[in-house]
Amino acid sequence: MTAIPQERRVVTAIPGPKSVELQARRASVVAAGVGSVLPVFTARAGGGIIEDVDGNRLIDFGSGIAVTSVGASAEAVVRRASAQLAEFTHTCFMVTPYEGYVEVAEALAELTPGDHAKKSALFNSGAEAVENAVKIARAYTKRQAVVVFDHGYHGRTNLTMALTSKNMPYKQGFGPFAPEVYRVPVAYGYRWPTGAENAGAEASAQAIDQISKQIGAENVAAIIIEPLLGEGGFIEPAKGFLPAIARFAKDNGIVFVADEIQSGFCRTGQWFACEDEGVVPDLITTAKGIAGGLPLAAVTGRAEIMDAPHAGGLGGTYGGNPVACAGALGAIETMRELDLNARARRIEEVMKGRLTAMAEKFDLIGDIRGRGAMIAIELVEDRETKKPAAAATAALAKACHAEGLLVLTCGTYGNVLRFLPPLVIGEDLLNEGLDIIERAFEGL
Repeated sequence: MTAIPQERRVVTAIPGPKSVELQARRASVVAAGVGSVLPVFTARAGGGIIEDVDGNRLIDFGSGIAVTSVGASAEAVVRRASAQLAEFTHTCFMVTPYEGYVEVAEALAELTPGDHAKKSALFNSGAEAVENAVKIARAYTKRQAVVVFDHGYHGRTNLTMALTSKNMPYKQGFGPFAPEVYRVPVAYGYRWPTGAENAGAEASAQAIDQISKQIGAENVAAIIIEPLLGEGGFIEPAKGFLPAIARFAKDNGIVFVADEIQSGFCRTGQWFACEDEGVVPDLITTAKGIAGGLPLAAVTGRAEIMDAPHAGGLGGTYGGNPVACAGALGAIETMRELDLNARARRIEEVMKGRLTAMAEKFDLIGDIRGRGAMIAIELVEDRETKKPAAAATAALAKACHAEGLLVLTCGTYGNVLRFLPPLVIGEDLLNEGLDIIERAFEGL
């Protein structure tokens, strides 16, 4: 495995001629509904760099949407997955089990919050994990209703589309959706009518009031929330909100589910984002950063809740694939050895420092938020009205792409520029990427 030089290099237009040719091939055989942020075809990736088929090297501020936190070719992931590939690729854990699955479950029991007895079930994707968390909660509580939050995102299956807040592009035209799903307010501090300082207490009171009046707490199987909301705009629920909701769940026999699919595994400077306020979920869903780029997901939680479904009620042909499990063990090894929580906190320090200075120069920046290497800026046309600046957000992303910096957008209003660099990115590349962002603002 040849290490990729950790240097940005732009030698053609982006996308270059080979990528354009591949894009034409793609258009003839790949469904149009499968989009891409940037039609640049990857040849190699590692550290903080993506190298395309034309020889351009892009600085990576996306990590495949928070997946390649340890880099896209981490040594321990490659070593362990390669060794497993040589032994066997699959038996199906439900047919003849293997040690790797058990090792991943042991690691999850150790790393996830709380000192209670824990068990896990492994799956392929984040949406599968969330869907199975609902199944488990319903089996345990013998209830049906599921409560989710404004601006939340939980996946693209039928049930998880119902759980997801945003219509376009996730839900438009794909209904009808699963029933018994209810949505309540979240403490979105930047846009809370009475100010961010009141958002935690007021939003939790509103949410609890709606649950109690409109659903009945005794009918709720699960409350599901991202401790740091991802696709909805990297919204940090205002302080006090998560503990209040978790307390309400506990008091009413409701399973509290932390969806840590995007925020987990060192991304926020802690193993899991819910640790920030000491919240211990009953169930936690993980995927994305868990296995260094290999498809793996998990539901981990209190043993008595996890054991509620009958034997055979959970599973799937590929769930906990042995190669993916080996990749997960390699990713966790890397996170520990390199102390990627500390790296994430340093990324936050650098990024927030630079972005705060930019906010003093550019009125477009309405809010800077996030934790660790999960940082975002919300762009507004006017700081008083906070009117979302979606067009400017798209233009900024396009300008960054042209200069060899991969950035992603998100947000319910399409006006959030989000930054998810690999936790192993060099500080020189991090600062160079921020230079490009600053120049993009100057060019608007």
